[in-house]
Order: sequence, then structure tokens, then C-alpha cells
Amino acid sequence: MPEGELVYVNYARTEDFFKLERDMKINCSGKIVIARYGKVFRGNKVKNAQQAGAIGVILYSDPADYFAPGVEAYPDGWNLPGGGVQRGNVLNLNGAGDPLTPGYPANEYAYRRAMSEAVGIPSIPVHPIGYNDAQKLLENMGGLPPPESSWKGGLNVPYNVGPGFAGNFSTQKIKMQIHSVSKVTAIYNVIGTLRGAVEPDRYVILGGHRDSWVFGGIDPQSGAAVVHEIVRSFATLKKKGWRPRRTVLFASWDAEEFGLLGSTEWAEENSRLLQERGVAYINADSSIEGNYTLRVDCTPLMYSLVYNLTKELQSPDEGFEGKSLYESWYEKSPSYEFTDRPSISKLGSGNDFEVFFQRLGIAAGRARYTKNWDVYKFSSYPLYHSVYETYELVEKFYDPTFKYHATVAQVRGGLVFELANSLVLPFDCRDYAVALKSYADTIYNISMQHPEEMKTYGVSFDSLFSAVNNFTEIASKFNERLQDLDKSNPILLRIVNDQLMFLERAFIDPLGLPDRPFYRHIIYAPNSHNKYAGVSFPGIYDALFDIENKQDQSKAWEEVKKQISIAAFTVQAAAGTLREVA
Repeated sequence: MPEGELVYVNYARTEDFFKLERDMKINCSGKIVIARYGKVFRGNKVKNAQQAGAIGVILYSDPADYFAPGVEAYPDGWNLPGGGVQRGNVLNLNGAGDPLTPGYPANEYAYRRAMSEAVGIPSIPVHPIGYNDAQKLLENMGGLPPPESSWKGGLNVPYNVGPGFAGNFSTQKIKMQIHSVSKVTAIYNVIGTLRGAVEPDRYVILGGHRDSWVFGGIDPQSGAAVVHEIVRSFATLKKKGWRPRRTVLFASWDAEEFGLLGSTEWAEENSRLLQERGVAYINADSSIEGNYTLRVDCTPLMYSLVYNLTKELQSPDEGFEGKSLYESWYEKSPSYEFTDRPSISKLGSGNDFEVFFQRLGIAAGRARYTKNWDVYKFSSYPLYHSVYETYELVEKFYDPTFKYHATVAQVRGGLVFELANSLVLPFDCRDYAVALKSYADTIYNISMQHPEEMKTYGVSFDSLFSAVNNFTEIASKFNERLQDLDKSNPILLRIVNDQLMFLERAFIDPLGLPDRPFYRHIIYAPNSHNKYAGVSFPGIYDALFDIENKQDQSKAWEEVKKQISIAAFTVQAAAGTLREVA
């Protein structure tokens, strides 16, 4: 039962604690931190607070982040009521899965660590509250005013940072009394198999979780319903005598909300099979987080597949009758990274694709309908992980005719069908080459914010740019050979399909990223400071983060050089896997 003064830390991001401690000279040691939900994964907030010496964390949903203007609170609208509370795990597992069995499946004979040695479990208590309760705490805060206007939310309070209260409440402190139970218990994944007719040893996986915080009207049941619909569709085809070329696995994961446990433990148990046989993983969590346009996150290998598929599907959007999903998606969400195409985001984490993509190097993707981010800038959707996330919420406000669900089912089902049934795997390595060039330019530009240090410590990106150029050239030649491939020759077909399938695996470093051994993809990883967001060349990105404030500048820049070397080697090695087999 910790007791202490309260400190307000905005979103509790890394930069928020920097602002508090470096600029305002406010020490969080021995204090209880209160912070807004949003911007970054809640587990990162708790980790940051713990590293700053806080003895407890209170998280709340501020109206600025969870209440859209002009919309009523539930049940009259889709906004969060003042008593609404967002649940969610606050673990920092970094891809480890079960905190007691990192790296290995949590089966009946597994060796389990002691709870005191568990991975990623906070050592301080955490509790979420609604904004009505937050109002009562924040309205009497003393101390300094907020350092920036961005620290002010939507409550009628001054948003003073503290520490402690002012006026008649100046002697008052906060006491947290949390009752949490930790126990080892069984979880259950449900796996369905549709055996492939030609390549039964090649697996295309469609997976989504079914466990939820309370009712789970959107997360995950809008996704679980789509999985069932896709299974029904494939079963209808099978009854007519059809089988896919490759095996399709349909997975219903348990305990996703506790830290991606079901999918991670299953993948750990089957890692040797998946490394040899896994073609692709399509994630099927929430089908909607809005009803404005399509949102896709995937490996560059799937870009062309996604674009081609959406050109064949009809848009469900108003004003786009008779037009393709691609057209409405492109008009509403154009890419700022690549010209003349819709936006596709990097895969971060916070969902069941993590172990397949980040650890095993299996090509992965996800699709759902989203909101207009230019209008609604709040994180996720207002009733996320609350008791108000019901079926009625979806039916009344988000998708009354379920047309967006149907479209997402077509996208996810279409991706699985093409991946499982195409003669040549529908991967395009040229898109990976374009993405690598863009990412290399971006990380180089970040480094060039420190031109003097780059020169002083002899930091060069030449090796990385050279590797990317080689990859681009080899990917182009590989694609040329594909055009002339004798598709009637099963051996040649298997060779090129294996090259395409294993390309994602070629970006995996068995040693993992620094201090994150289960994140092994050298091109993509969740942001160290926000698990939900993906970053490119994460090893270099993390080495450059806040580098100007590192105590030993020489050592810090040596780490940058090391990560550039690893990235250059990995890209060059991946290019080698696409060369013509002698």
C-alpha cells in the first residue's frame, strides 16, 4: 500500500519524464504518478515511471483523448462516460510470452521461473480510473504549472504537475491499495487445419484472439466473427471438392490480453515447424476501430498483394458506389512515404502477429477499418477495453449493416486465399527494396541531426546504402527470372517459392536486438518507447535515441556504428538469398 505525493506526467512518455526531470527539476522518486492514457502503450508508461523511481501509477482516460466533440457518451453515443475505465495489461515482455517461461513453451513439463524473476512484471502497483475521478485528484494539484500547452487535456483543471496538492489539501497524500492475484492457470488455443492438396508442408495461418476485457464488442469479437465467416467460406469451398494448394491453419488464441500469451506459447512450441514451413501469418483481431477507411499494416512483401486484392473488391464507403476499395482507401489515406498508392503502416506489436513476424521472420499482415485520423486524433477508439464495449455499440454506432465487417472479411479472407492457393507466392521483393531505401534515407537523416559528432566519431552509412543498392539490383533480377519461370517444373517452382518464403527469415538476427533478445527482425521492431508503433532499422534507431544526452559520447556513437554494421550485413545477406541458385 504505497503512500506518497502525486505528480502529473502528461502521457508518461520517455520525453515527458525528460521534460519533468531535466527541465523542471522535479524528481519522481518516492512519488505516485498520474498520467493520461494514449500516445504510447500503457506498459511503457509504467516502465518509465518505475525507472524514474515512482512507487505507484494511476492511469486515466482524459476527455481530450477519449471524447470526440459533438458525440454523446455511451449509451447515447460512442464516447467514454466519466466513469468509464480502460483496462489492459502493463507488462513489458518484449516478445517473451509467458513471463515465467521466456523463450520456451509453457507446457506441463516447463521449467518456470520464480515470480520474483518473472519477465516484464512491474514492481509497483498500477490502477486505472475514469476522468470523473481524475478530475477530483487533478483539480487540487499544486506545484508548477504544465510546461507546455500539450500537457493540458480536456478537464476543467489547471493540470499543475505537483508534486502534491495545494491549499487546504497541501498535507494530503495519495494511498494506493491494490489487490491483484497472480497464478499459473491453463489457457486454450483452438486450431483448425485445412490440409493443402499440393504443398501440405507449407502453412498459411489466419489467427485472432477470443479473450476480452469484459464484453469485447469490438476487441476482439468483431475480429473473431470475421474468422468464423472466413472459416465458413473455406468450408463451403471444401464441400464442393476444393482444397487450397497449401495448408491453411485457422487459430483462435487465448490470453492475448494478458500479453499475447496464447499465440506466443503456441509459436514457441511449434517454432521448428514454423521456421521451416511458415509462409505467412494474417492477423484477425478487431475488424473495426472506426468506419472511415481501410487500414493495413504489413511486410513490404505483401504490398502488391494487398493493392491488387483491394482493386478487385468493392468499396463499402458512402460516395464510392461502384468504385473499388482501393480507390476509396487511396483517396482517404494516401501514402506520404510512397507516391500514388494508399498508406500501409509498419508492423509494431501489441497483437498476435508479434511472435511470427518479429521473432520467427514469417511474413505477416493485418487489416481493419479505421477512423479519420485527421478529425479524430484520439488514441484507438473512446470505449476501448471498457465495460461499454458491447455488441450494441457496434450495431448502433459503428457498423449497423455490418458492411465494414464484410469488407474486412473479404480482405483478410482474400489474403489467405491468395497466399494459400497461388502457384507462385504473391510476394514482391522489389517492394521490400523500395522500402529499405526509404528507411535507410530516414535513419540517415536522423543521424545527420548531429553532423559534428558523425564527423568526429567517423560514422558512415556507406555500407548500408551499398547493401540496399545491391538488394535492389538482385531483387529486380529475381523478378525478371520469375517472368520466365517454367511453372510446370515443380522443382523450379519450389525453389523460387522457398526463396520468397524465406526472404523475411533472412532479416532475422538470432542474437536479437540490444536488450531485446526476442525481437530479432533487423528491419522492423516495436518502438522501445511505444510498443504499439513500429520503427525501421530499430537497432540504429535506438542507438540514436536521445544520443546527445548520453554520458559517454564515444561509446554511444560506437554503438551506432555497430548497429549500422549489423544492418548492412543483414540486408546484404538477405539479398544473397534471392540470387539465382547455381
